[in-house]
Amino acid sequence: MSPYGGWEFTDDRGQLTVADRPPVRVVAYIQAGATLWDHGLRPMGVFGSHHDGDSPDPAKAGGLPLDGTRDFGAGSSVDPDAVIAAEPDLLVAVSYGGGQIYGIDPEAAKHLEERVPVVVVDVGRDRPLHGIRDRFTALARSLGAPREPDEEDLEWAEARLRTLTARPAAARVLALSAAGPGTVHLARPGTWPDLRALTALGVDLLDPGQGAGGNWLTTDWSQALALEPDVVLGDVRANAATPPRRSGATGSGGHSRSGCARWHGIRRRRAATGGTRGSWTRWPRRCRRVRRGRAGGAA
Repeated sequence: MSPYGGWEFTDDRGQLTVADRPPVRVVAYIQAGATLWDHGLRPMGVFGSHHDGDSPDPAKAGGLPLDGTRDFGAGSSVDPDAVIAAEPDLLVAVSYGGGQIYGIDPEAAKHLEERVPVVVVDVGRDRPLHGIRDRFTALARSLGAPREPDEEDLEWAEARLRTLTARPAAARVLALSAAGPGTVHLARPGTWPDLRALTALGVDLLDPGQGAGGNWLTTDWSQALALEPDVVLGDVRANAATPPRRSGATGSGGHSRSGCARWHGIRRRRAATGGTRGSWTRWPRRCRRVRRGRAGGAA
């Protein structure tokens, strides 16, 4: 809130947005909307990115109720005139650096900014995860958020991780996104705020090594297997492929190191960006089924 009345907020581009009162009709990038919902603020509508399909991705929506929340499309399908016609008071977007609005075409973003107040939160590689959380909390509070996210689960998970990673021979963890039967994207842990947060908690995240790609190393599944991870954090967004059914390459006990007949997805934990459910699920070593428990995987 402005000390002179009304509402104002300076976003991560340094741009100041002002209004006579706190915005109520908010359209948001889907993960930003999910984070606002964790603060008790429900956006009137959401939009996705070029990775998304014809409907909102549940992995990105977290706890946000999608029934009654208008879907404005994703990527090139977002019609800026349809957004403008809905008369939002504010559009909340994210950027992965440079201030460029993520998820929609630049010309569409420019058209929106000419007609709708826009706030952009930087979620890129140069910002720590707690910094992203703090910025969304500051925005939510300025909008009159009725509650704070429940930190109990997050604190429990962090304490549990510290305990587990302090043990001798802690698990080696690989984060990846399946691209198809012959291709996989291996995450570079240092480029992702959520994975860096796990590293800070003691998780031994494997670096895929040199090669093309900034945030990911795109390669084949044999290279992923050569890293010999004990735990795989797999991308469960709708655009990610299903890990392939593989045979051979058996490890101790005769289990396939490549994932046996299939990798069993288990629990997701709330992402630290406000507590929304994240994009990773955990696949256990040697395809063992792990009993579901409290949230404790990666964001």
